Amino acid sequence: MTAQTAQSAEEATVDLLYSEAEDDLRAAVRSLLADRADTPATLARAESDTPYDPDLWRSLGAGMELAGLLVPEKLGGQGASHREAAVVLEEIGRAVAPVPFLTSAVIATETLLALGAENTEAASLVRELAAGHRTAALVVPFSAGPDSVRLPVTLAGTVSAVADAATADVLLVPTGQGLYALDAADVTTTPLTPLDLTRPLAAVTLDGVSGTLLAGPDATAAAVRRGLLAGAGLLASEQLGVAEWCLTETVAYTRERKQFNRPVGSFQALKHRMAQLWLEVVSARAAARNAADALATGSPEAPLAVAVAQAYCAWVAVHAAEECVQLHGGIGMTWEHPAHLYLKRAKSAQIALGSAGEHRAAIAGLVNLTAP
Repeated sequence: MTAQTAQSAEEATVDLLYSEAEDDLRAAVRSLLADRADTPATLARAESDTPYDPDLWRSLGAGMELAGLLVPEKLGGQGASHREAAVVLEEIGRAVAPVPFLTSAVIATETLLALGAENTEAASLVRELAAGHRTAALVVPFSAGPDSVRLPVTLAGTVSAVADAATADVLLVPTGQGLYALDAADVTTTPLTPLDLTRPLAAVTLDGVSGTLLAGPDATAAAVRRGLLAGAGLLASEQLGVAEWCLTETVAYTRERKQFNRPVGSFQALKHRMAQLWLEVVSARAAARNAADALATGSPEAPLAVAVAQAYCAWVAVHAAEECVQLHGGIGMTWEHPAHLYLKRAKSAQIALGSAGEHRAAIAGLVNLTAP
């Protein structure tokens, strides 16, 4: 092997391990969420008509300055990368925290950043989002993936199932004419009843509204794809957090729950199920970390890494949540136990930002294989 070949191989190696800074960030976020978004608080909010927690978001977004994690320092942000954002989303997934980090600090922010710092109106909005003073939502169905989104021709009609639209301050509406920024107070949003009670959805009616045009059609299409690609890639980390919590809680419960004077976790059949689940979670961590690293480095392989992560992590999160409910026995079926919140988050995220089938089709196209 020549020195040049060795150098190329070293450069191609992806470091999936967490850095010391990422571990410190995880510890800080987990501590805050444990204090402010514990299980009783999350269950109580799920039962209410206002699952969104604005105080928690102020603590995370403005207090810890996580709202501007992906924003360059020259625009008032932290200048961090998608790797750090992935760590935050893992912890949000572990706590099923009702905050708009994914929709505002990732998807909407990435969409605006794609327009460039020279776009003064977009840059000004990015500064406000980075400070945590306002939140934004991209007005596309939450099920829309990077390659499957269909934009309305004009600023009219109704867009259904928009995540966090009812709680956002600014709505970013992509159309065939360009990207518009609308004050949410001027737009009619109708809350919907979602499966995941910790992530509100709404229908956004655009008839008769007007907004600020931020970009033309071509720039809009590229910006929306960048925002949704980042969202899909980092959603895998949230799904990883869901799966990790489910595995950890299930192992702990089966160690304590006894039948026939033995912990049920000592039964061979359950050991095998949890061992298999552990392997799946470890594999999901590798896929999610690879996607976050590809996005952070601007790798040309990022679309492939994101598609692989979503196609796999979505399934693992659902499987982990299903096993959590079943292996907790009767208590797992009750409203008082939080297992149902994780199952609902996993099931709703399974079809968010592109279904697993869409991502598998994308993989086939990216590696020149014939999709089934």
